[in-house]
Amino acid sequence: MKKEELQDLEQLRHTCAHLLAAAVLKLFPDAKPTIGPAIEHGFYYDFDFSTPFSSDDLVRIEQTMKELISTWDGVTSREVSLQQAQEIYALNPYKLELIKEIADRGEPITLYTWGDFEDLCRGGHIKSAKKIKVSGFCLTHLAGAYWRGSEKNPMLTRIYGLAFEKKTDLDNHLVMLEEAKKRDHRKIGHDQELFFIDEVVGKGLVLWLPNGTLIRNEIEQLAEKMESRNGYVRVSTPHLAKEELFLTSGHLPYYKDSMYPGMVMDDGTYYLRAMNCPHHHTVYKYKPHSYRELPLRIAEYGTVYRNELSGTLAGLLRVRGLTMNDAHIYCRKDQIKDEFRSVLSMIIEYFTIFNLTNYWFRLSKWGPDHLEKYINEPENWNYAESVLREVLVEMNVEFVEVDDEAAFYGPKVDVQFKSVIGREETMSTVQLDFAAKSRFKLMYIDETGKENNEVFVIHRAPLSTHERFMAFLIEHTGGVWPTWLAPTQALILSVGQAHGDAVQNLRAMLQEAGIRASCDNSDETVGNKIRKGEIGKVPYMLVVGDKEMDLQTVAVRKRGSREIKTMDTAEFIEQIQKEVDNKLAS
Repeated sequence: MKKEELQDLEQLRHTCAHLLAAAVLKLFPDAKPTIGPAIEHGFYYDFDFSTPFSSDDLVRIEQTMKELISTWDGVTSREVSLQQAQEIYALNPYKLELIKEIADRGEPITLYTWGDFEDLCRGGHIKSAKKIKVSGFCLTHLAGAYWRGSEKNPMLTRIYGLAFEKKTDLDNHLVMLEEAKKRDHRKIGHDQELFFIDEVVGKGLVLWLPNGTLIRNEIEQLAEKMESRNGYVRVSTPHLAKEELFLTSGHLPYYKDSMYPGMVMDDGTYYLRAMNCPHHHTVYKYKPHSYRELPLRIAEYGTVYRNELSGTLAGLLRVRGLTMNDAHIYCRKDQIKDEFRSVLSMIIEYFTIFNLTNYWFRLSKWGPDHLEKYINEPENWNYAESVLREVLVEMNVEFVEVDDEAAFYGPKVDVQFKSVIGREETMSTVQLDFAAKSRFKLMYIDETGKENNEVFVIHRAPLSTHERFMAFLIEHTGGVWPTWLAPTQALILSVGQAHGDAVQNLRAMLQEAGIRASCDNSDETVGNKIRKGEIGKVPYMLVVGDKEMDLQTVAVRKRGSREIKTMDTAEFIEQIQKEVDNKLAS
C-alpha cells in the first residue's frame, strides 16, 4: 500500500474512533471519553463509565455509530484558549490532564466538530463521513486499560473496532480472525496437551506437558546439531547471580524494573537473570584467549526471568520465565562479516526446515544525533552498519533499513515474519555489541603478544525463545505437526480384540526403532478409531487385522489421505525414519 493510501486509511480509522465516542456519549451521557487513536486494522477509544457496561452493549453502540454517520456531513475545527478548554471539559479529569500537557508544550488547543459532537484532537481526519458509510467498520471487543498505561491510574474500558476502506477488506479480515481463533496456540496447546499455566505456580510460568516437552526437545536437539556443525561450544550457567555481575553488565540499575527483586543472602544480594549474556561474558573471561582461538562461539538454551506485569502476559507470547536459543560469538573486528553471514545462513536453514517462507530482514541503525541513546563510537557504528548491509546485499535477501532503532551497544538485524493469521512478528534477532568489551574488560592476545580489547560480541537467538517459537509454530501449523515433531508419529489400531497382542508387539518394534507410537485397542470400530486419529492429527495410522498378522504387514493410512496402503513393517519403519532424519514436511 502506498504512503498516501496508508495515510488516508489512518485518517478513516481515526475518524471512526471519534464516531465511536459520539455514539457512546449518546447512549451513556455520563461516560468520560479519554483518548482514541487509530491502530493497525482499526481503532479504539478508552472510556470511564459511571454505569455498568458489558460487551452486550457493543451492538447498540455500533448501530448508533451507523445512525450518526448521516449527520456527519463535514468536519470543522476551532482553536480555544486554555481557560475555555478547561471550562468545556471541567467534569472530565482525563481531558483536563491532556489539555494541561498541550498548553505546557506551547501547542494550540484544538477542538473538532462533527454534527453535534465535539472532541479534543490535534487533527488528521477524513473530510466527509460518507467515506465511512461506504467502507467497512465494526466493533469487536472490550478490554481493560489503565489510564496512560500505568497500573497506578484508574482502570478504563477500552472498546476496539476494525475499519477498512472497503467492506470486502473488512470481510476478509474477519475471516482471517476466525482462522486465528482456530489456530490460537492456547486452544491447540490445551487440546493437544502441550502446555498449561497454573495460577498456583504463577502467571506467565509455563508447565510443559509430555507432548509439548517432546516437541521442545526435538527443536533443541536440532539446534544442538546445527550449532555443533557450525563450531559452537555449549555451556550451562546458573539462573541467578550476584548483584555485582548485573552492575557490571548494566542491567542494574537500567533494567532493574524488568528484573525480579534481589534476594539478600549471607554473602551478598542475588538476582534472577533477565539475560544470559553476563554469564557468557564471564565464561569467556575464564582464561586468556589467543587471536587464533577467535571466533569463540558459546551457546546455551538458557532460562531467564522477566518481571512482566500480569496484565501484559499472553499465553506463550509473553511470559515471565523463558528459555532462549541463545549464543554469543566473540570475534575480532575483521571477523564480524563472516560471522554475521554464518548466523544469517543458519537462520535461513532453520526456516527452510520448518517450512517458513514469508519473512524479511530489518537492519536497525543508530541515530548519531541522539548520542544519549548509544555508545559513542562513531567509527565502530559506521563500520558495523556497512558490514551488516554488505552481508544482506551479498546474500540477496529482502531487507529494510531503519534509523535510530539500534540497541545502545550496536546495530542489529531482526527477522520479521508475516504469520498465517496476518500478524507481523519479530522472530529472530542478531545484535552486534561493542560495549561488552569495555564493561567486562574482554581481551585477546594479538599476534604481537599484547592484550587487545577490541573483542566484538554477536548476540544471536535464531529460534527466539522456546515459548515464543512454539507459539508461532503451533499457529503456523495449526497443530498439524510434521512427522519429526509430532508427539505421536504412528497410531496403531486393532481391528478386533484378537489383534491386541499383535498391536502391542508392533508398538514395541516401532519404539525400538525410535518411532513414537501409541495404540488403540478399544472395542470401537476401526472407522471410529480412524476418526479419532484424524482429530488428533496423527501423521500415520496403522491398521492391524488378521491379514496383517498373517503376512507381517501393516495397513498404512497417511494423514490427509483416504488411501490405505499395505506395507511390509520393515519398509514402513525405513520410510518414517528417512522422513524424520530428513525433516521432511508431511
